Amino acid sequence: MEVMTHSSKFLLPSIPRSSSSSSNDGPPPLTYALVVLNQGLPRFAPLLWNHAQLRLCADGGANRLYDEMPGLFPNEDPLDVRHRLKPDVIKGDMDSLRTEVQEFYVNLGTQIVDESYDQDTTDLHKCIAFIRDSTPELDKSNLCILVVGALGGRFDHEIGNLNVLHRFSNLQIVLLSDDCLIYLLPKTHFHEIHIVPSVEGPHCGLIPIGAPSLSTTTTGLQWDLANTEMRFGGLISTSNIVREDKITVHSDSDLLWTISIRKST
Repeated sequence: MEVMTHSSKFLLPSIPRSSSSSSNDGPPPLTYALVVLNQGLPRFAPLLWNHAQLRLCADGGANRLYDEMPGLFPNEDPLDVRHRLKPDVIKGDMDSLRTEVQEFYVNLGTQIVDESYDQDTTDLHKCIAFIRDSTPELDKSNLCILVVGALGGRFDHEIGNLNVLHRFSNLQIVLLSDDCLIYLLPKTHFHEIHIVPSVEGPHCGLIPIGAPSLSTTTTGLQWDLANTEMRFGGLISTSNIVREDKITVHSDSDLLWTISIRKST
């Protein structure tokens, strides 16, 4: 079974390159895309912005960027911050984007993609599909999509965002808030999760939200699973603790991995 590796190095001020990433035998370096949704920006949003090669706002996420990003640069002029940190694309059904915000970013060259005709998919779904299908200039050989504003607020929106992880299970997508991150571990792979202790942990969880897992096995956790069955109405692995810097997970079902983000990040 093919191994899929995961790391939260995007939460570091600079992303170290592994010694193998520059060789012919190692994986290519990750390409990051950032999607801003219509919830509060996490304190580390500027870090993610700097790491990203493509930056999208999902509809009202542009309001959040306009209103809140200057507050993360308290020693700079807000207008200078807004001019410097402009999204490449604003996409969605355009039911939340304020007129003055749209005009501001359009004047800076931001592309507006209005998909108000599509009421069957969420704004996050629209942005992920755009990144996958409409950005030929972006290197997708090792793509990771970071999503801020995906957690908190209305519960149905949160569930919709989790559903997007399942609908695009062939892509690496990370949902982030000030408190935690979440991503999908597809059952098609054996997973190695490389913990960055300075920015994440120790609390973590494995959630079989798509379907029950009849057998999940882990290493590196305080309470490891050994061919364990997990399902809603039965056991799920919440409030677990990372014990080692490498966690392994093998399951017969797709699982959600979540881990806390340290307040010092």
